[in-house]
Amino acid sequence: ELFGCPSEADVNSENLQKQLSELDEDDLCYEFRRERFTVHRTHLYFLHYEYEPASDNTDVTLVAQLSMDRLQMLEAICKHWEGPISLALYLSDAEAQQFLRYAQGSEVLMSRHNVAYHIVYKEGQFYPVNLLRNVAMKHVGTPYMFLSDIDFLPMYGLYEYLRKSVIQLDLANTKKAMIVPAFETLRYRLSFPKSKAELLSMLDMGTLFTFRYHVWTKGHAPTNFAKWRTATTPYRVEWEADFEPYVVVRRDCPEYDRRFVGFGWNKV
Repeated sequence: ELFGCPSEADVNSENLQKQLSELDEDDLCYEFRRERFTVHRTHLYFLHYEYEPASDNTDVTLVAQLSMDRLQMLEAICKHWEGPISLALYLSDAEAQQFLRYAQGSEVLMSRHNVAYHIVYKEGQFYPVNLLRNVAMKHVGTPYMFLSDIDFLPMYGLYEYLRKSVIQLDLANTKKAMIVPAFETLRYRLSFPKSKAELLSMLDMGTLFTFRYHVWTKGHAPTNFAKWRTATTPYRVEWEADFEPYVVVRRDCPEYDRRFVGFGWNKV
């Protein structure tokens, strides 16, 4: 015999329905406005994760988000960054199983237990880039986060360098963001620079460029690459409109605005 108990009204659900009903379906931005109310199924720590942050309160987690077409970057990032990593992956149910097989077949990925994979399952027509960033950030267990991009490879030794820098810049007691200069190449294959001297040489030869130099100069111009070339210690830069640096910040920094979806103009 089955017994049913009356359930209490879900206030959050009622509020959600009310907000959805207030949207104008004739609005050209209706689909975008509706997207912020989408609820995504999320599987945290999809693979085994085990990591104890360093006791000196300098530990830094690399944070990024990706979809299925960027899986090939994972092994390279793991080889360049030995510290903890928090990743949000936007996948369908079938892709999640493909990822599982891919990871289990990778000696590099299986040897790392300090990489947290959080699956956000596909729902709706837009790529929820800032929601993904927030999921990855929310589950960082170290005092600091390196907010990076899945297409970027950290320089060798960057993890230890950043841990020393958070002390030098007193990030624990100030609202500073430490900027990591970004570079890119138009070549399919490239010998990764092992030092700043090598990187400068490649910039001079034209095999490397400051990031988005040809497309969106404003995005990284405030980094002041001219000063960076000769700098031997950190220097202060001022924020400017359209500045989109890759930064190291404290774990308690504000979340991204999940209303921004898709690609471009969304690091807010």
